[in-house]
Amino acid sequence: MLTRRELMKTAIMGTAALGLSPTLLADETKEFSRPEGFKGTVKQSVSKWCFGSIPLKEFCEVCKSMGMVGVDLISPDDWELVGLCGMTVTMGSLPGVSITDGLNRLENHDKLVDIFEKYIPMAAELNVPNVICMSGNRAGLDDETGLKNCVTGLKRIAPIAEKHGVNVMMELLNSKDHEDYQNDHTAWGAEVCYGVGSERIKLLYDIYHMQRMDGDLIWNIRKYQDVIGHYHTGGCPGRNDIDETQEIFYPTVVKAIMETGYKGFIAHEFIPKNGLESLYRAVQICDV
Repeated sequence: MLTRRELMKTAIMGTAALGLSPTLLADETKEFSRPEGFKGTVKQSVSKWCFGSIPLKEFCEVCKSMGMVGVDLISPDDWELVGLCGMTVTMGSLPGVSITDGLNRLENHDKLVDIFEKYIPMAAELNVPNVICMSGNRAGLDDETGLKNCVTGLKRIAPIAEKHGVNVMMELLNSKDHEDYQNDHTAWGAEVCYGVGSERIKLLYDIYHMQRMDGDLIWNIRKYQDVIGHYHTGGCPGRNDIDETQEIFYPTVVKAIMETGYKGFIAHEFIPKNGLESLYRAVQICDV
């Protein structure tokens, strides 16, 4: 077990390697605990990649002490470890599933179906409720054809997901940061889900990305609540802390999400300005 000071040094090295802020904590000796008056109604998790090379076991323990229930975007090699730490892998990432080469091209389908056939049973066995998928980039493909192709591919994957009780989430990304990505508007992604017609095929609604593309966050959350299965947070502009320094007022957005009857996870995915201090503040902000 690393000491807290060793943990902080490890994380600082990792964030520097990723080009992130080297500041992990304002006070390296600070211990985290659930905020005073913590409700815990919102099931919060966090994307591990945002916090550099902090060892996963120690990261899980710190996050759990803050009141979070899981970690997000974890690869299969680490699913079991997260469970042993008493946490949930709230979104599993899969080897071979990429942002650019996705379900919008028929020639990718056989490969991707094989990937989901391999990992969905593993996800079910290790209590990973959700795994991610991507539309892929347009690369000259029109939106209507891309949509039809995504529906075709997901109709092959849906029976596997239904058999094992695992959700497959297609992520919404903005095509300003991720240039040419096809699933860049909520309405388009929703049409994919409606076309598949499976309760196991949903959208991963990234609040930061959709603020950049659609705006109308609460309106869209309410309109498409039946096909949204997972949420990511992030400050806008800049995908940094979700505090008062940016344009999205997260307490109101999270409250609107919960008012739809949402029972899933809200995962923090932002580049922290102050490391774990930023994450701790995010937990407080979203504990509505």
